[in-house]
Amino acid sequence: MARHIYQATLRWSDMDAYRHINNVQYLRYLEEARVDMMFTLGQREGAKSLSEGVVIARHEIDYKRPLVWRSEPVRVETWVTRIGAARFTLAYEVKDDEQVYAKATSVLVPYSLEQQRPRRLNGDERAYLERFLEPQDEPAGRPVAS
Repeated sequence: MARHIYQATLRWSDMDAYRHINNVQYLRYLEEARVDMMFTLGQREGAKSLSEGVVIARHEIDYKRPLVWRSEPVRVETWVTRIGAARFTLAYEVKDDEQVYAKATSVLVPYSLEQQRPRRLNGDERAYLERFLEPQDEPAGRPVAS
């Protein structure tokens, strides 16, 4: 299956007092990649309803090594590890050709803005997400997204 690739621009202001990219900025890079995957590409490829309401239920990030500012963007690879009836899990790697700087996961829930409540994935959304599916075993003791 394919991974979604997003080139995230590093901003000078993303650095902290330790002269590396601040941990909060990683969430922004993940968000930019997710928006590009679900809203921009998803709308063009038949999963328009994903851009009409999806909320984050959980984020988890493992920082592997410091990322310092540079003019070249960092690559964010995003893929789907699990698709349930009313939620799905994305995995990410923030990396370049030589290093992996962070690995992360997000559990997302389709959400009806009109009804103000979670909703189930529809067929078009599921088909779109399946293009990026790389199933992954969940670590023992961790709740499984359904």
